[in-house]
Amino acid sequence: MDIILRNIDPVAMKKIDEMAKRKSISRQEFLKSIVEKIAYEKEQNEKEMRMEMIISKNILVMEEMTKTIIRLENLLVDLMEE
Repeated sequence: MDIILRNIDPVAMKKIDEMAKRKSISRQEFLKSIVEKIAYEKEQNEKEMRMEMIISKNILVMEEMTKTIIRLENLLVDLMEE
């Protein structure tokens, strides 16, 4: 699908061209990547938030498991001393 933009500020276009040049890609490729990034940004942010939540839950579970293991180790030490 094509997009045609008119009346773009020349200074803005120059900056866009410079950014594209730094990435060694054409203006077309640069703008296409920006438009596609914007289109999927919300979905990507939601995925990242879900992943962060999963990681946080995993950390909590691991901390609880560590506490339980320590309690079990202490219990075993106490039982072995008796």
